[in-house]
Amino acid sequence: MNILFTLNDAFVPQVATCMCSIFENNQFTEDITIYLVGEKISEKNKLRLSEFTQSYHQNIHFIELNDLTEYIDFDFDTNGWSSIVLARLLLDKLLPFNLDKILYLDGDTLVLDDLTSLWGIDLLDKSIAMAPESTVSAERREFLKMGNQLYCNAGVLLIDLERWRERNLGKRVLEFYQQHNGNLFANDQDAINGALRDEIYVLSPRYNFFNIYFSYPYNVLKKLSKPADFISKKELDNAISHPAIVHYLGEERPWRKGNTHKLGKEYLYYLHKTPWKDTPMEEGWQLYFVCFRIFNIVMKPFPMLRYKIINSLIPSFMKYRKKQLQKNKK
Repeated sequence: MNILFTLNDAFVPQVATCMCSIFENNQFTEDITIYLVGEKISEKNKLRLSEFTQSYHQNIHFIELNDLTEYIDFDFDTNGWSSIVLARLLLDKLLPFNLDKILYLDGDTLVLDDLTSLWGIDLLDKSIAMAPESTVSAERREFLKMGNQLYCNAGVLLIDLERWRERNLGKRVLEFYQQHNGNLFANDQDAINGALRDEIYVLSPRYNFFNIYFSYPYNVLKKLSKPADFISKKELDNAISHPAIVHYLGEERPWRKGNTHKLGKEYLYYLHKTPWKDTPMEEGWQLYFVCFRIFNIVMKPFPMLRYKIINSLIPSFMKYRKKQLQKNKK
């Protein structure tokens, strides 16, 4: 089983926690190989990650990527995300050619179940498997010409690398990104959805589960997905009851002090099994989480109103995140 993460040095504790959750929940999988595409990961962290992986008798490879402009020859704006996220568009260039399949996971994910069933999914004639993100605005889906295809989140990607190379999909995605001047709201995620919509196999949200499924009832998610057909209620209920991969999407992340994420304790459980168990919680979020908790209580009877308010605030959050990213680079 081949698993890929992209990260910088600041995100090592989160990725190590996810790696731990993979190893702990896939103990009957003899050969797990982790590929880390990294931006300026310290030698100390590389050594600790290697020793930690070896303690589970698994394998790890580091791929340095300190300058994306070697591969992307046009200007781009990642809208507040670290540019390292774009590395998942370069799979055909960065990964060993003998790999025929890869499971990409965002660093803010956590694995709570055996991944054998996901790894073994038949993609039919598709090249990439992703789970839906139904709360993306209708305007954005229309802009990307999604039609009847569900918009999907790129935090979990199961990719047939042979088809990816044969069909030159990396080039297609980068060309789509360039055609939009390197400026898409959700950068490479929008580019993947827009360029590869006919190549996407839609996974159950069980394999990319985020907290919107606690906030919006099935009928609202189904309505927001139109004109695409959302999954069945039975499938959603199963995902809520038994999530296999949790994605800590948004600002309510379990490494931030004061968060009340319903699956936050699971993150701390695996974090404490890693060499980064003493990593301090991020400060400065307590007031935000108090306000967000009150907002959720007040809005619970009005999910569509909640959706409209959240969607109207997202651009402001993105601008703030972008300023913070630029500040941290100085």
